[in-house]
Amino acid sequence: MAFTRFAARDRAFRNVFRFSWAHWKKQPMRFAGILGTVLLATLADVLTPLYAGRLVDAIVSGAASDAIAWNAALSAFLIMLALSLGAIVFKHAAIMIIVSLTLRMMSDIAAAAFHHIQRFSSEWHANSFAGSTVRKVTRGMWAMDLFNDTLLVALFPSVVMLIGSTALMAWHWPIMGAIVGLGSVLFIAVTVLLSLGYVAPMASLANSWDTRLGGALADAVSCNAVVKGFGAEKREEARLAKVLRKWENRTRRTWSRATLNGTAQGAMLLLVRAAIIGSALMLWAKGEASAGDITFVLTSFFILQGYLREIGMDIRHLQRSVNDMEELVAIHAQPLGVEDRSGARPIQITDGKIEFRNVTFHYGAHRAPLYDGFSVTIRAGERVGLVGHSGSGKTTFVKLIQRLHDVKSGQVLIDGQDIAGSMQASLRQQIAIVQQEPILFHRSLAENIAYGRPGATQHEIEEAARLASAHDFICGLPKGYATMVGERGVKLSGGERQRVAIARAFLADAPILILDEATSSLDSESEVLIQKAMERLMTGRTTLVIAHRLSTVRALDRLLVFDRGRISEEGDHDTLIRLKGGIYRSLFERQALELTKGLVLSDG
Repeated sequence: MAFTRFAARDRAFRNVFRFSWAHWKKQPMRFAGILGTVLLATLADVLTPLYAGRLVDAIVSGAASDAIAWNAALSAFLIMLALSLGAIVFKHAAIMIIVSLTLRMMSDIAAAAFHHIQRFSSEWHANSFAGSTVRKVTRGMWAMDLFNDTLLVALFPSVVMLIGSTALMAWHWPIMGAIVGLGSVLFIAVTVLLSLGYVAPMASLANSWDTRLGGALADAVSCNAVVKGFGAEKREEARLAKVLRKWENRTRRTWSRATLNGTAQGAMLLLVRAAIIGSALMLWAKGEASAGDITFVLTSFFILQGYLREIGMDIRHLQRSVNDMEELVAIHAQPLGVEDRSGARPIQITDGKIEFRNVTFHYGAHRAPLYDGFSVTIRAGERVGLVGHSGSGKTTFVKLIQRLHDVKSGQVLIDGQDIAGSMQASLRQQIAIVQQEPILFHRSLAENIAYGRPGATQHEIEEAARLASAHDFICGLPKGYATMVGERGVKLSGGERQRVAIARAFLADAPILILDEATSSLDSESEVLIQKAMERLMTGRTTLVIAHRLSTVRALDRLLVFDRGRISEEGDHDTLIRLKGGIYRSLFERQALELTKGLVLSDG
């Protein structure tokens, strides 16, 4: 079990290192500049104890009036100053370069993550908390800053210092070099094992609960209107308290393990210190080391001890940064789901004829296909209603036209072009969709309407709003078209959001239109306005209407009645209503009966 956890940690470290290396290679000059300046700064620290020892030897060898002793002492002193100044200059240069390197990397990482997340399937987004996803990206970005600092300007110079000090001491006294080298290597090995095998697993678990905490907060905040509507503030606080207790417990255990790790490192440093100073005293007692040599050893050790103490902290920081980057790296490694094929080209839609040819499709790991050898043709300019029970395949039908999923076999053709070989962006730019629950950005009304055609003029935006019966209510707002609509359009009523979405579709002027009919929950005045706007919008376009209320599809050219992934009935309203025992007739009569009961109750 422990070996499995360690292997998983090792795999996570390797994944993060590969991810970072790929970004370092994009800035080779900066990366090389950091390594070079850090190396020079560290070599200055390595050589400083040597000249400190020579300074002491010069002082001990004679009085200040002795020219030879004075010159030797002054020379050692000036070299020490030069080394210290060089270390300061090179460290400053290294930090300035790493600032540029890291900022570019953080920007690239955030942009790439955003690129991936936007292109993940709609199924992925349905199964992911938006708050958790944002948390993963931002936490991973800042972890890259810590990762670069730790590895390039902390651990790298520590390794250089260890090798340099060991080599210098071994040159003077082989036994001292062995003690320094072996003691330091043992210290680093134990530190790494404790960090990876003991602290890291708990830190990873704490991070997963940190992500859940972010998701729980975002979920409750984004649904605040529902919380208020049911007076459920205390219930949500109790729900969050459960997550907080788990998060607190996991985080406490992580911090406790990190503290124990630090204590173990302090004890090991004490043992190394005792071995080095004891050996130096023995060499001095035997007459094999001068006062200057002892100074050299002590100065080297105290500098090395600072580096070793920082190595323990740096490894903890490295482990923490890797933990924080794991989920971000996983996002980058995850396949997009639906990708443009190699050599994909923009699709040109003119007429808007849609054809499903022997399509077989099933969701994810589902064994039974929803569509099996499914074929249907929708003529250019035809207005078609999609009718059927929930789960019958209506929504999947329009998702396959948008290529939000790939079919397993068969083809979806638009104007004779297989959409599987087309660029997704060009396909969707030529299909306008008005959703049942329209989603608006927390931007101005003008920006929301122009989203389908970013370069639209103010006159074109206002004309689209007039066609969608939205211009009057927009002009009645204090800031008009510059009004910010709130997150997901929360500042607007349902009818107002729907009309803005229709205006967006008008301005997009796409040859294919998908309407997820959404008038069932609106007041009668808004419903009339939206119905008229939809009728204008359908003119001259191939239109698919997902019908929730059958009264809205009576005037359409053709109705397709879906049942378990196949079309069981088709025809216009008058034809289908005469089919005895038909699904459409049954659905229509049920809705008519419910409407009649509602009217009777309201009159009563």
